[in-house]
Amino acid sequence: MSDFVALNPTSIHREIRNTLFGDVPLAELVRAHPKVPLAEPWLSFQRARDLKETGDIEGAKTAARKIVEMPDLDTRILLQAWHTLRELGDKPPQGREKEVLGVVVEIGMPKGLDLVAAYRDHRARYFNYSGAGVLWERRDDSLDALIDELLQAGTVVAQAIGPWTKPKPPEPKNGDARINLLTPSGIHLGNGPVEALNQDPMGGPILSAAFGLMKRLVELTKRASE
Repeated sequence: MSDFVALNPTSIHREIRNTLFGDVPLAELVRAHPKVPLAEPWLSFQRARDLKETGDIEGAKTAARKIVEMPDLDTRILLQAWHTLRELGDKPPQGREKEVLGVVVEIGMPKGLDLVAAYRDHRARYFNYSGAGVLWERRDDSLDALIDELLQAGTVVAQAIGPWTKPKPPEPKNGDARINLLTPSGIHLGNGPVEALNQDPMGGPILSAAFGLMKRLVELTKRASE
């Protein structure tokens, strides 16, 4: 379903922003979940963490690969599994490294940050700089086409650029936009002034699709409150 949530604006930059990329370090991810009782996929994440700590890197990779193969995973968990494999020194198989599983668009605003995120499982998120947010958990297929449009625009760009190999940068400054393409091989990103990215032949379609999805999410929330 679609839910409107009111949040502390500072939390967008911290806890919430960090949940959108599927790139939490393995040890931190395991610490964030209760130890008992554990169910999949968290059991396999814990197993991978424990094996890594004992020096059994191959065993840890096997545990993480098990998560990648699980059916019907939340896309953000799948991204987390790929991140864990990269953390363990593994690489996605040829043909999957450029697969765009999610797109996160960040817009620097005078008083904070606007975020639009969409994923292959047709879930979506919009967080306004004011602290308001919309969570779309695919209650129906009404947003599928908009999300697919955004992912397809991201796929075009991901095929043309390499993954970001440095630590994920902080949120963009006021007037700038950042496009984050989430793939098994890591984040592929582009950053620049909003106007410049809007005019860019690759960045423009992504921003246009992201704004279209954001508008639709806000419309659904307003309709639900009437």
